[in-house]
Amino acid sequence: MSGLRFVDVCAGAGGLALGLEQAGFEPVLLLDNKPVACDTLRLNRPRWNVLEMDLLDFVPDEHPQTYDVDLLSAGLPRVKSSATVARAETNEEERLLEAAVLLTYSIQPRAMIIENVPGLVDAEAFEPLRDFVRKELEHLGYRLHWFVLNAADFGVPQDRKQGVLVALKERYYGSFRPPVPTVDEHVSVGGALRRSMGARGWSGADAWAAQAIGVAPTLVGGSDNRGGADLGPTGTKAAWARMGVNGGALADEAPGPEVHRYPGLIKLTDAQAALVQSFPADWLFAGRKTARYRQIGHASPPPVGKALGTAVADALRG
Repeated sequence: MSGLRFVDVCAGAGGLALGLEQAGFEPVLLLDNKPVACDTLRLNRPRWNVLEMDLLDFVPDEHPQTYDVDLLSAGLPRVKSSATVARAETNEEERLLEAAVLLTYSIQPRAMIIENVPGLVDAEAFEPLRDFVRKELEHLGYRLHWFVLNAADFGVPQDRKQGVLVALKERYYGSFRPPVPTVDEHVSVGGALRRSMGARGWSGADAWAAQAIGVAPTLVGGSDNRGGADLGPTGTKAAWARMGVNGGALADEAPGPEVHRYPGLIKLTDAQAALVQSFPADWLFAGRKTARYRQIGHASPPPVGKALGTAVADALRG
């Protein structure tokens, strides 16, 4: 089992897929329903087989290269709490998660990764959904690991907790170990962005970085039905303000020599938000500024994908 192959659904801007690639997996198909996300994938990896389609419409029989892959991965839209669902007309996110699970009937991967909200792992509100997942996958001979990871433990300068399901066929289950932290100390926002902040000659870059000593709050991509890009809800904006950042909007470029921060706050660019997600600096995002930021905010940080991919690869290789 030298070359490990995977299918990635709801691939978005490619954060999870990029991490899996770094762990030694090769994609046979990546699926997403957003044209701009598919453009991003093709822009960075022209050789990848990218399919623009809604997961609910995807028929594996029409794509036989997906059969019998090593891994099916899904960085799905965040499922909602029961209180939120009660106010919604439909629960599209839950339907997508169920659809991803049901793909195992056709694709029959050796392993599956689903990444979502931390509450999916153990919150009472999600017990019916976990029960559905458990029954469907155990029926096909998988055994399940549920756990929570924090991206900050893998070198991402962000407090971003992710609920993870790793399901493996019985023969590989006992060899799997959830990823362990790869850093002894968390990377600060200042440490991650100092060079970028000073790239246009802003004299305050070092002083700003010296006080931005914590990890960032979770980046929030927001809804396509909402206005312009910002860094998150009120509490998130307050956390950014304590690090000298205006979380209410994005800048078009890094601060230059003309900028005097105090008493004001600086704004991040979408490229700096991508660094907070630990995308490589050369990973490009298609679309206009708001569309770029939403892809970034919704993504799974590549270092987390790499850690998960490495753990699954180790189990599959015994």
